[in-house]
Amino acid sequence: MSFKLLANKDWSFLYALSGVGGSITTYAFGGWSGVLELLFIFFAIDYITGCAASLKEKRGLQSIVGFWGLLKKGLVLLMVFLGHRIDLAMGTNFTMSGVIWFWLANELVSIVENYGRIGIRVPHVLRKVITTLQDGEGRNEK
Repeated sequence: MSFKLLANKDWSFLYALSGVGGSITTYAFGGWSGVLELLFIFFAIDYITGCAASLKEKRGLQSIVGFWGLLKKGLVLLMVFLGHRIDLAMGTNFTMSGVIWFWLANELVSIVENYGRIGIRVPHVLRKVITTLQDGEGRNEK
């Protein structure tokens, strides 16, 4: 990509790019929602804390590990997309939200584990939320 567009202050390319991004988001997820935003925030925090934990453990950053971590997050988004399409097909509005909440719980556990690896204490309230989520998950599997 040439930065000539930015140097000339021709913002039309960026406007078009943001329009395409918004269209894809609307098609894939039915628009932008608070829980979807929270999922992206959790993705970012998990990735950053995972990198920090690897550095703290002196394992360094490995591009293949980072690649697989990002690929997994992309595959999670495909599952969210699938949940949205199921909602559209069935005329419901809970499948995508359920998928997102499942992955939010999973990401929260991973974030707390990363903080533990770094040596940062986790507030009791977060540990209690995780325990509640794990208890509820076990109850649903029975």
